[in-house]
Amino acid sequence: MRTDLLLRRTRKHFPRLDVAAIKIAPIQKGGSDRKFYRIRCSEEQALILVKYNLEREENRHYVTIASFLNEHQIRVPEIYFHDADEGLIWLEDLGERDLYSYRDESWLVRRAFYESALDQIAALHALPESVCIEMEQHLPAEFNSELYLWEQNYFFENCLGRIFKMEKTKLAQLASLPALQEIADRLASFPRVLVHRDFQSQNIIIRNSQSYLIDFQGMRPGLAEYDLASLLYDPYVDLPESERAELTAYYRGRQLEHGITINGDFDLKLQLCGMQRLMQALGAYGFLGLVKGHKHFLQYIPAAMNSLQQVVAEIDGVTELKKALLQLT
Repeated sequence: MRTDLLLRRTRKHFPRLDVAAIKIAPIQKGGSDRKFYRIRCSEEQALILVKYNLEREENRHYVTIASFLNEHQIRVPEIYFHDADEGLIWLEDLGERDLYSYRDESWLVRRAFYESALDQIAALHALPESVCIEMEQHLPAEFNSELYLWEQNYFFENCLGRIFKMEKTKLAQLASLPALQEIADRLASFPRVLVHRDFQSQNIIIRNSQSYLIDFQGMRPGLAEYDLASLLYDPYVDLPESERAELTAYYRGRQLEHGITINGDFDLKLQLCGMQRLMQALGAYGFLGLVKGHKHFLQYIPAAMNSLQQVVAEIDGVTELKKALLQLT
């Protein structure tokens, strides 16, 4: 939408704003089909305007999910106004510093921010089923074996196929490995909680040393370990194994504080979810980079591939996949 039209829409819903003083600027963010704008009303006051695609189902539920999370004391941006007919949302501006922007700081600094983020995601995972069931109609399809298989095939098609030009016969052979179906079925057999689905450093805003969650419109029932793996194996930030271990231990402690027992399947689920999440991310990088033209995503493929190789090396039954990944580097 044109800037002048966005200003008129803003003035309509916020009549007290001084239109002459308003400055509006687009925010370049990720590969989303949504458009983001920062509306600066004064030196001290600003808000974010989101223009979303009305045809994409999950976009229409963003406000409902935000209200749900806020109601349960999980930190997210405050919604000021939602124009559902136009696909416009005016929300709180939390600032420009996400967790990713602190990647070069010392671990002493970063650890506090990561722990704050894990506090928020642990609170989401701890919400009882009786509370979560009210959101079912507003959420995408739950993580099941079909979705896990979709992530795997997304990786084979858009990463190994598009990026690495692997021949179709080889791709089909890898995609049909019985162990991959077994992994999908195994993960789908565990009880689910609400998960963010894209819990990584660029979707965590740091404000006054506290973490806030954004881009949560993909929230759905799944495994808590999927969110944890998304943060620990985040291709945007290279976490040493020692830092991953500290964060894993911290998360487990937060779960215990919420009264959630960590059973013997935790490490296995984290490992398998790590494989799934990295496959999904690599598939997205290939699709967004080559199909959608967002070339900047391609720079994160080496880090994600390195992490995937490490994770897959510890998984039984996927020897052919291990060999194929090693041959790519």
